[in-house]
Amino acid sequence: MGLIPNTHRNLKDSYTVSQYHTLNGRGLTDFSQEEMIREKPPYQNFLVTGGAGFIGSNFVRYMLEKYTTCRIVVYDCLSYSGNLSTLRELSATYGERYTFIQGDICDEVQVGNALMQHEIDCIVNFAAETHVDRSLMDPGVFARTNVMGTCALLEQTRRYEIKRFHQISTDEVYGQILQGSFKETDNLRPRNPYSATKAGADSLCLAYFNSFDLPITISRGSNNIGPYQYPEKVVPLFVTNLLDELPIPVYGDGTYERDYLYVHDHCEAIDYILHLGQMGEVYNIGSGHETKNITLASTLCDLLCKPTSLIRLVDDRPGQDRRYSLDSSKLESLGWQPKHTLIDGLKASVTWYVENEWWWRPIKEGNFKVYFERQYKQRMAHAAPSPVA
Repeated sequence: MGLIPNTHRNLKDSYTVSQYHTLNGRGLTDFSQEEMIREKPPYQNFLVTGGAGFIGSNFVRYMLEKYTTCRIVVYDCLSYSGNLSTLRELSATYGERYTFIQGDICDEVQVGNALMQHEIDCIVNFAAETHVDRSLMDPGVFARTNVMGTCALLEQTRRYEIKRFHQISTDEVYGQILQGSFKETDNLRPRNPYSATKAGADSLCLAYFNSFDLPITISRGSNNIGPYQYPEKVVPLFVTNLLDELPIPVYGDGTYERDYLYVHDHCEAIDYILHLGQMGEVYNIGSGHETKNITLASTLCDLLCKPTSLIRLVDDRPGQDRRYSLDSSKLESLGWQPKHTLIDGLKASVTWYVENEWWWRPIKEGNFKVYFERQYKQRMAHAAPSPVA
């Protein structure tokens, strides 16, 4: 990443005319270095692995909309949670600036060909198996994708001398915290196969930075909510069930706490890190507001005008973490702040699922039914009634 030009003339010349005239009506001297550098993409050609998934697809849209010169290659194997309909309008909207490749991140030859053919200078790795419940059913799949897949990508980053590799991780690598908030320097104590494999991937990234001087950064985000989230996750599962007047399963006593971050804030945080983050560093991304699961369920009922009697307390899953909380001050020192409160994020998410039944209805009426029955049928049969009804 080059230095910011020092003169006003060079600052102006480094932007297109349209960019220069749409800086919110402010003069160039009114902008800080951080604001100015974020007007241009940090790199030109991005390989976004897992870009057909939830956070990845939102990041692709964010980058293509914000930066008119960058090119995005989405590389995705289209597993159960990857969906081409999530990206359906991008070719028509962005033309040659957007490319899709169906491929496995463990296939080093195909990854290498994509890096070379599209002259990639930055990899953002969203590709992962992500659902804790599924990791308890089949840990081996998670080890292959999350650990071996990340290793394969790092090897190709090294081979083709890619300028930046950014790893998307999770707050779950720290384990649970009953009081206070996790800092990036805290020990990793994952408590389920999903978080263990993500912790392994993080360790590999840092090892490649230290052993081979690879240009690595890592972000650990809290629970995301927003458009295009696969309905196995809590908010889309609850919203889509409530829309159909179906009960919603809340684990245990309902008092587990999670930090919910609106996905657009997460995408913007990654943008900050790509511009301003230091190589070899880890950055937490959280909203700073933890919420009990029963409160979340009740709030969604209220937003959809559905009775809280639809809430069911079901048997807990093994190794359930009691509470997650992140200290994001390191990232905030770069200038980032979340723009959405929890209620704003929930309202936006609910509105999107209400208005986009075309996207989630085929999923829930397909193979998702098999998963839901395996995961919840027995639990729902022995569920306790809502404590807030």
